[in-house]
This record gives sequence, C-alpha cells and structure tokens, in this order.
Amino acid sequence: MSKSNDEIFLKSAIKLFRYYKKLGEGAIAQLNDAEVLQQPNGASNSIALIVHHLSGNMLSRWTDFLTADGEKPWRNREAEFAESYPNKATMMQAWEIGWSCLLNTLENLKTEDLSKIIYIRNEGQSVLEAIQRQLAHYSSHVGQILFQAKAIKGNDFKSLSIPKSASDSFNKEKFSQQK
Repeated sequence: MSKSNDEIFLKSAIKLFRYYKKLGEGAIAQLNDAEVLQQPNGASNSIALIVHHLSGNMLSRWTDFLTADGEKPWRNREAEFAESYPNKATMMQAWEIGWSCLLNTLENLKTEDLSKIIYIRNEGQSVLEAIQRQLAHYSSHVGQILFQAKAIKGNDFKSLSIPKSASDSFNKEKFSQQK
C-alpha cells in the first residue's frame, strides 16, 4: 500500500520540526548561562527571550490544536519578550516543554485532519496551512538563535552543517557512499 500525499506531508513536517529543534539545541549547547541571556542591542532579543517566545507560542498554538483558537487567553505574548529565564537549564526546560507539545500534537494527527479548519487569532486556516505557518515561524527563530550563537562564539562556534571551506571534502565523502 502506497502512502498518500497527506501521510508524506505529515511525516515530512515532523522530520523538519525535529531538524530545526536539533539545530537550535546544537547552537545553544555551545553557550553558557550569560551568553544565552546576552542581548545584541536594545532592539534585539536574547536567545533566552527567543526561546521564551517559541515555547509560549508552541504551547498556545498546539494545546487543544483542533478544538480551540491557537491564541490562548492564558498566553502572555508581551512577557515572552520581556521576562527572561534565570539560567540556561530553566530555559531548556521551557524549550523541551514547547517542542514536546508541538511534536506530540503532530504525531497524533490523522491525515484526514489536514483539511480541517482551525483558528489562530480568529483567522481560519486549514491544519495543513497552520503547520506550514508554524514551520516557517519556528525555523526563522532557530535561524536567529544560530546567528546569535555564531556572533557570540566567533571562531569557536562549531559548525552544525558543512564548515566553511569544507564543501569539497564533505561532498567527496557523501558521493563515495552508496545511495
């Protein structure tokens, strides 16, 4: 029995969310308490504030995903950009809680759910559209985390993909393997 496009989409979305979670964790792992709390400037957010926002958004969007508006009355979005965590360990607990909520919800969706209409801030959209919307949103924030971690660590940042000037050796290794 072949997989439907909906099954393929759901598996792909879960895989991509897990990929961005891992990227964020790889960047954060290289930082200490002070570094995750560091703000580049007054107009920017620290990594801890970005994580606070991601966790708050994930809990709001993915709790009762199919039955309640994604902007929950208990969410305090403004606090996500103002109130930080006391340390990296507390921040990572919130990170894990948010990602667990998201991934548990996605893993329990059925293919027939993708066409259902859900609401975020009273705006209707299909489940498929909502997944794509959040995938784009979360990947942009993980990109911010990576950018800041690289700026903080400088040359000490350990690449999470192909290091600079290493494309040829990476490709040589990959293409020497069987498909």
